[in-house]
Amino acid sequence: MKWALAIGILAILTVVGVGMYVTDFTAYLGNNPTTCNNCHVMDAVYEGWFHGGHKAAAKCNDCHTPHDLIPKYIVKAQSGYHHVTAFAFGHIPDAIRAKEASREVVQENCIRCHTTTVEDILVSETGSEMERERYCFECHRSVAHGERGISILPYQHSEGD
Repeated sequence: MKWALAIGILAILTVVGVGMYVTDFTAYLGNNPTTCNNCHVMDAVYEGWFHGGHKAAAKCNDCHTPHDLIPKYIVKAQSGYHHVTAFAFGHIPDAIRAKEASREVVQENCIRCHTTTVEDILVSETGSEMERERYCFECHRSVAHGERGISILPYQHSEGD
């Protein structure tokens, strides 16, 4: 009985280990933007970032994950789970839409990197406060990933999206 359990556990560990090796699992723990571009859904987003202004200052994780160690890997695990299940079950969207939690992370990172600018904008010279309920990327959508609708890829968004 003990041998059967040991062999079963060893078989499971082997399958998981081979799967992690074949998928280059450790690459997803890092911060290389080409890893994020492994899925065709990310082609236009990656190209926009690659040719955009943020390439010199920020990589995917700088904007899309928290910067504290444990929350960062929790978010990466959750995103990875959603991406893997979408791929495994064939429910790959034409475009990935950020969930509310992702939007919050991106907003926090915009403010973290641009604190001085945000402080200057929040209280202008006239003393009026800017809306705080809006996300930075609602007005500055093209900053990190370039203009929408310029890709030759068929699943790229148009200006009307």
